[in-house]
Amino acid sequence: MKIIHTPEALPAIKQAFDANNLKLKMRTNEGKETTQIRIQQMDCPTEEGLIRKKLNGMKGVSGLQFNLMNRVLTVSYPKGMLPEIVAAIKSLDYTPEVLEAHEKPKLSEFKPTKIAWWKYILGIVIAAGSEACEYLSMPEWLSIALAVAAIALVGLGTYKKGFIAVRNLNFNMNALMAVAVTGAVLIGSWPEAAMVMVLFELSEAIEQLSLDRARGAIRSLLSLAPQTARVERDGTFVEVPAKDIKIGEVVRVVPGERLPVDGVVLSGQTSIDQSLITGESMPVEKKPEDKVFAGTINKNGTITYRAESDIDNSMPARIISAIESAQSSRAPTQRFVDSFAKVYTPTVFLIAVLTAVIPPLFVGGDWLDWLYKGLTLLVIACPCALVISTPVTIVSGLATAARRGILIKGGVYLEKGRSLQSIAFDKTGTLTKGKPAVITFENAGAGLTDEEILDLATDLAVRNDHPVSKAVSDYSAQQKPTAQKEVHGFYAAPGQGVIGEIDGTEYYLGNIKGLDKFYLNGPAVRAKVSELADHGYTPLIFASAKKVLAYFGVADSIKENAPEVIGQLKGLGVKTIMLTGDNEKAARQIAEKVGVDRAKGNLLPEDKQSLVDSIAKREVIGMVGDGINDAPALARADIGFAMGAAGTDTAIETADVALMDDDLRKLPEFIKLSKKTFRLLVENIVIALSIKLIFFVLTLAGIGTMWMAVFADTGTCLIVVANGLRMLRWRG
Repeated sequence: MKIIHTPEALPAIKQAFDANNLKLKMRTNEGKETTQIRIQQMDCPTEEGLIRKKLNGMKGVSGLQFNLMNRVLTVSYPKGMLPEIVAAIKSLDYTPEVLEAHEKPKLSEFKPTKIAWWKYILGIVIAAGSEACEYLSMPEWLSIALAVAAIALVGLGTYKKGFIAVRNLNFNMNALMAVAVTGAVLIGSWPEAAMVMVLFELSEAIEQLSLDRARGAIRSLLSLAPQTARVERDGTFVEVPAKDIKIGEVVRVVPGERLPVDGVVLSGQTSIDQSLITGESMPVEKKPEDKVFAGTINKNGTITYRAESDIDNSMPARIISAIESAQSSRAPTQRFVDSFAKVYTPTVFLIAVLTAVIPPLFVGGDWLDWLYKGLTLLVIACPCALVISTPVTIVSGLATAARRGILIKGGVYLEKGRSLQSIAFDKTGTLTKGKPAVITFENAGAGLTDEEILDLATDLAVRNDHPVSKAVSDYSAQQKPTAQKEVHGFYAAPGQGVIGEIDGTEYYLGNIKGLDKFYLNGPAVRAKVSELADHGYTPLIFASAKKVLAYFGVADSIKENAPEVIGQLKGLGVKTIMLTGDNEKAARQIAEKVGVDRAKGNLLPEDKQSLVDSIAKREVIGMVGDGINDAPALARADIGFAMGAAGTDTAIETADVALMDDDLRKLPEFIKLSKKTFRLLVENIVIALSIKLIFFVLTLAGIGTMWMAVFADTGTCLIVVANGLRMLRWRG
């Protein structure tokens, strides 16, 4: 991580973090309290809508956040008002449980809902029996008895929920269904009433199953962590429950085992499969001082490491927490559907009432016939399939992204990704590796071979910890490892380079300033140094006391997949720009090699922010960075991407989208995922509305029946849920 210490940068950095906090954290007003309330019955947008309307009508209540994955409501309110809020929720026949301030709701605490499928199967058989009795002209009392039995078996809960919703003037799907079934009974359509209620309850069970599957996709992250671990206590390693591991304790992991908590390697070397966290397909080599994460798999070596977290605060737990929190950040399409349903449902309800009343009153229509059509329209008005399609698709998309090492902080960002027109990149550590490397080497032709020069230069370089010296020694090691010679009189000249005597000859490795000592700073040398600088390199000279022996061109090396990623982004229609504090020459050189559309150099953090701001005023822009000095620009961008979030403690909390490793290829993958998610959202809306429109027309034409309409609605629920869950199998 890069840290800017200049006083000029601090205000911009502070402003950036304030902006990010506003985006990602709920702020409470002065004098208010905030409480989390678990509501076990709060499973879908229907319950959310009822609770929201009830609490929004209470003076002073604000900041409502619904976490349907955990069934937790977060609410802000004036001090002392909590009992009233709890009472209001209880009046809806829900059982609120106030969580203590220190409690942290966990998705892992919830088990999949047990659905008594036998009830629905039996209910369909009984309702079908009622239909058969009427069709075969059997005794009416038998048809009525079977219908009542079917409704009593599966539908009493809907009647109760519907009554509460009507009492609160909330015409949700339960209210509509209760009114429709009651109306059908009143006009003597007992078999129809029974089949409508059974099929509606079946669609509710399907909805519950889909939400449980979405929960399961996220919950699977935690299930991969081991239940026990070997921990050093009293000088020996003993097996203890993983939940009992404390920060600072030493853990041992043998090949083939999963790591129980996050930590830092103390001893041993191995490769670790951390695809669970970062999405990397290849194992990553780990050695002492490297970070490791819970849930990852130790492949081939025994290691000991110091625990840096407990189970509840491990990387998988934090990822799950971030996804859960994302549920309160609704995607634009989800907000549209919710708003549309609020208008659509009462509108169709009104149309149903007018359909039932106007024809008999003004054109002499049959009361029972038109009342039946009105009730059928009420069934069609049920927005179940329309409402459930969006959260299932969004949650599936978030879970899929997390499994691939892309942590998205809300449905709004998942959906906005498809609209990105430009992406701005920080250079160092984002497009480049963030450390100097020898890019070019040239023998000056002074009588030594390349191998001899590299051996001598390395003898000096390995004795200095400067990054440029490290680049030379690394380059030499890649060419041919060599035994080091003894160096006498080694000296590091500040701002110049290093000097040392080898086999009786004095050598120098450094910049052109150091050549003054040897009187070698001639026109030819200056020309060569200028040429290297023009190419964006830091010139490094290796010389003896008598002549220049070689030139090194040192620069920050480009990440191997950076040009490929930029090409993919261009193929997706996204423009690219590189922002860096480096000089303009270096910026242009890197930009040409990577392939970005344009580059800007000599930028301070506030300059990056200003540039992103100017672009954001005319198009949707993302910003990719890996350090604190990128924070102002990250905050101003429409979507801020944090690189290598698995290696930093704050990235998950501060980024809109966190790429869990340094793989830039996840950027185009994110955009493709966003586009696929949006396509499924639109498909589901079109499917749901089209089927409803078809049955609306059929009903007015006298062809559609009430049970056919709810059967179609149930089928539509199945279609949109299955379509949304396709995101869990997305491969890009």
